[in-house]
Amino acid sequence: MTLQLSRPPAGSRHASAARPGRRGPRRGWLFVVPALLFYGLVVLYPSLAGAVYAFTDWSGLGSRVNPVGLANFGRLLGDAEAVGSLGNTVLLAVALMIVQNVIGLALALALDTAIRGRNLLRTLFFAPAVLPPLVIGVLWKYVYSPGGPLDGLLAAFGLEGLQQSWLGDESLALWSVVVAIVWQHAGLSMVIFLAGLQGVPKELYEAAALDGAARWQRFRYVTLPLLAPATTITLVLTMITGLKLFDQVFAMTGGGPGYATETLSLTMYKQAFVLNDYSYGTALALVLTMIVAFVSFLQLKMLRRLEVEA
Repeated sequence: MTLQLSRPPAGSRHASAARPGRRGPRRGWLFVVPALLFYGLVVLYPSLAGAVYAFTDWSGLGSRVNPVGLANFGRLLGDAEAVGSLGNTVLLAVALMIVQNVIGLALALALDTAIRGRNLLRTLFFAPAVLPPLVIGVLWKYVYSPGGPLDGLLAAFGLEGLQQSWLGDESLALWSVVVAIVWQHAGLSMVIFLAGLQGVPKELYEAAALDGAARWQRFRYVTLPLLAPATTITLVLTMITGLKLFDQVFAMTGGGPGYATETLSLTMYKQAFVLNDYSYGTALALVLTMIVAFVSFLQLKMLRRLEVEA
């Protein structure tokens, strides 16, 4: 007796079972669509609506909306407060980008060695980065308060002459804010640099040492070129953080004294939600968005080119 095996018809249930996964990608969209809808409702729609209101005279209250074209943007050019806050924003961003990354790189180099307790030290330096920015602002406002911890520390070392009105002096307030933000985010830069350092082959250091390269030469010609990708990431992130800075300044100084620490984000908030000039506030927000996008794109392009050259 001969047993003959026949193939099931092409449209049968067995044939479809023999080709698993044909409908998998299509059904996968069922899991993506809710997230896309939520993102569109919470992020895209408010952003696009705000961009539209930037070309109107809406106050944020009532239903009266009239188009005004580019009037809000022209008003920005004549607004001394907004122009000054833009200057403060750029100064903060550049200062943070330089100081934070220099300190982060120094910490990474120190903690990439075989010192005892390095894991504990890494955790301690990174811990402030996970705290809410508003908490950091309130904490450092207390540190800088007259007779507070900083003044007390100076007095303990006999340095009463160095005590200052840290947040009340126009010449010191902005730099006091910079110190607080660097304290919070230097650990994040440290972690990024540490990840880059651990990808550098130790054999390169050994070969450079055999060729007579000193420690500075090994750092200049081995470490820095191979840290280029990590440097790109942390420089771009730091610049973006500095340009959109709001929480720490709001908690520490509120933009004062005067307008010494006013940032563009803070001016936008005051115009939209304090003075009820919502259309002008959204125009400032749109300008800030374009500045962040342009600077980030330009910076990323230049740093990528330097990576290739390195």
